[in-house]
Amino acid sequence: MSQGTLFVSSSPRTLSARSIVEHFNLDVEIVDIKTTAHKDFEAKFPLHQCPSFLGPKGLRLTETPAILTYLIDLLSEKDQKILFGATPAEKIQVLRWHSVGNTNLPSIIASNYFMAAGLSPYNKKTFDANMEKLENYAKFFEERLKDYTYVATENVSVADIQCICAWGFAFSSICGADFRKNHPYLTRWFNTVIASPIVAKTMADVKVVEEPLRYTPPKKEKKEKKEKKEQQPKKKEEKKEEKPAEAAPEKKPKHPLELLGRSTFVLDEWKRKYSNEDTRPVALPWFWEHYNPEEYSLWKVEYKYNDELTLTFMSNNLIGGFFNRLTGSTKYMFGAMVVYGENNNNGIVGVCMVRGQDAVPAFNVAPDWESYSYTKLDPTNEEDKEFVNNMWAWDKPVVINGENKEIVDGKVLK
Repeated sequence: MSQGTLFVSSSPRTLSARSIVEHFNLDVEIVDIKTTAHKDFEAKFPLHQCPSFLGPKGLRLTETPAILTYLIDLLSEKDQKILFGATPAEKIQVLRWHSVGNTNLPSIIASNYFMAAGLSPYNKKTFDANMEKLENYAKFFEERLKDYTYVATENVSVADIQCICAWGFAFSSICGADFRKNHPYLTRWFNTVIASPIVAKTMADVKVVEEPLRYTPPKKEKKEKKEKKEQQPKKKEEKKEEKPAEAAPEKKPKHPLELLGRSTFVLDEWKRKYSNEDTRPVALPWFWEHYNPEEYSLWKVEYKYNDELTLTFMSNNLIGGFFNRLTGSTKYMFGAMVVYGENNNNGIVGVCMVRGQDAVPAFNVAPDWESYSYTKLDPTNEEDKEFVNNMWAWDKPVVINGENKEIVDGKVLK
C-alpha cells in the first residue's frame, strides 16, 4: 500500500522532504506541481504551498517539520535517532537548527535572489539590509562549525539537511567565492554535507557561483521618432453663427493634497536617492539639506494592536498590505515602517513624511488607517530627528519602554 504523495516545487524548502523519500526508497509518490497537474493538490491544499503531503486515510500535511516527522517515523529506529537525535539534548538542538534553516534564513535569500534576478522590484536598501542579515547568519554558523562537523549532532541530521537546502540556494546565486572564502567553516560544512549520500541526489544540480548574481537595471527603450504627417491644406470652413461660449466646469482635484501645489522639495528625487545610495552616509544628509518643513511634515506611525501580532513575517505582511492601500497617496508621501522584536512578541512602528501639515488626507485613503496612531515629529528636535534617521536606516534597535528591540523586517513606502 502506498505511503502517500509528496507535492514539491522548485523551492529549496521542498528538498529536505524529497531527500528523505528518495534516499530511503519510501513508497511515496513525488509530484512536482510545476510540471505535473494533479487533481488532489489544488482541491485538498487550498494554500497551494509546497511541500504538502497526502497520506493514507485522508491524512493531509503542510509545513516541512510536520512532513519530515511523518516520513522519518516510517524509518527504522536507528535511522530515526540519526536524523532526529538520539538523546533529548540532541533532539532539542536538531529542532533548533532545523528551524534556523526553515524560517527567516531562506526568506532572506529568496528575497535578494528575486530582486537580483529582476523577478521583484529592486530596492537597494532592502537588498543591502538582507545581505547584512545573511552575514550575521553566516557568523552564527561559523561559531558552531569551527568546533563541530555538523550543526546539531555528530551525524548528518534533518537540521543539516534543511540548512544545506538554504545555503545551497545562496551559494548558487547571491553568495559568490568571496563570501565563501570569508566563511571557511561554513564552506567546509557545506561541502561535507552536500557530498553525503542522503542529499547528493537532490542537490546534484546545485552549482556554486564564483560571482554573485547582481541586479542589472533594464535598458531604456529608445522612443522611435514619429514620422511627421504631411500637412494637408485646410478646407475653408463656412462661417457659422457664433454662440456665446459656455463657462467650462471647474475641474475637481484628484486628491485633496493636490490643492497644495508643487513643492520646492522634489519628492521623486529623494525617493531615488534613498533607494540607490547608502542611507546613513549619503541619503539622510541629502534629505536634511533639502527637506522643507513648511511643505512636508514628519509623522511617527505606530500600530495600535501590537498585542495581537504573532509571527514577524505576518506583521511585515500587515505593513505591506497597509502600504498597498495607500497607493492613492504615494505621490504625496514617503516612509518606512519596521517590525521589531520576535515571534509572538513584536510590534510595528515607523516614520512617514506627508505633503502638508495634516496626516489625515494622506492616510485616510486606506480603509485600515485608523488601526495606526499618528504623532507629529519636530525636525528641529534632535531626539525626533534621530528617530527619523533610525526608522529610515534600520541599523539600530528600536527603543520600547527603555528596552532595545532588534529590527527583524520592514517595508518602504515609495
